[in-house]
Amino acid sequence: MSERNITVTEASRHFADMVNRTYYRGESTVFMRSGEPVAMMVPVGGASVTGRDWLVRWSAMPHLESKDAESFATDVEDARKELTLPKSPWD
Repeated sequence: MSERNITVTEASRHFADMVNRTYYRGESTVFMRSGEPVAMMVPVGGASVTGRDWLVRWSAMPHLESKDAESFATDVEDARKELTLPKSPWD
């Protein structure tokens, strides 16, 4: 997470932009008055990910070859046949 300093005067002029940078980029901003830090804007929770960012990440991930994917599917089917679900206390 990146952090930047900005004067309170500049913050008041560019508040909406700062909120967007905090939300979309995960940036933190320290508000300065007379050279002293007085407040901070930080993202709540994790940084958001746009669809475009997700697509780039997905494309960069390794993918199974066709033969390996079929073998994996077979293994999952076999495991489902052998495993039993735990008994539910509500049944």
